[in-house]
Amino acid sequence: MTKMVIAFLSLFASLQIQAQNIDKSDQEPGIGGSAINIAVSRYDLAEGTNYFEDAEGLEKKGDFNEALTLFGKAAFEFNAVKNFGLYCQALIKMSNMHYQLGRFTDAEQILLNVVLKNYSKMGSRVGQMNTYNILGKVYLADNKYTQSMWFYTQQGILAKQLRSSNAYIESVLGLAQVKIRKKDFTLAIKDLNQAELLAKSLKSNQYKTQIKESRELIANKVSPKK
Repeated sequence: MTKMVIAFLSLFASLQIQAQNIDKSDQEPGIGGSAINIAVSRYDLAEGTNYFEDAEGLEKKGDFNEALTLFGKAAFEFNAVKNFGLYCQALIKMSNMHYQLGRFTDAEQILLNVVLKNYSKMGSRVGQMNTYNILGKVYLADNKYTQSMWFYTQQGILAKQLRSSNAYIESVLGLAQVKIRKKDFTLAIKDLNQAELLAKSLKSNQYKTQIKESRELIANKVSPKK
């Protein structure tokens, strides 16, 4: 499957080169060239949107393999029309399908090699911050705790810079999950307390259930078994 991801990434690289060549040809003198290009772009965008919507329907049904294929087609079309925001959204969906199927390395490769690089080129710090959160989750599921903590920490750093309180709370809760898995329960409780205080300062109940479940998980792990 990793080979398929590499082939997929190579395909997009090839497409970008082709797109550049098409752009050059559009600049040459000709009648109606721009109009044709605009018409094709709109068609490709509509095609991408249709693929994306169909893929979301399959995702809801739990058909992750078929959804993955359609999200890939949507990404191809969005990249063709250089709508990199939608392109990244489709790629993130692809990584999530791999995640749901337990193919964590494939999810990592898409996020690291394509999504983060595109958000960097776009100058989207919010996109990078959100991708850091997803990578933290993927690495945690793959039992790669050092990498998971690093990405959750990076999310928190950007969240502070962007003054995104919710994203910062999510990064702290992510770190708590890693520490629970590592059985660093004392440190995990400190993170949960911090997240709880921050949520209260925002008068938000959004994270109440997650914090409660994490505390119960810790209690079950530290209490002596009967």
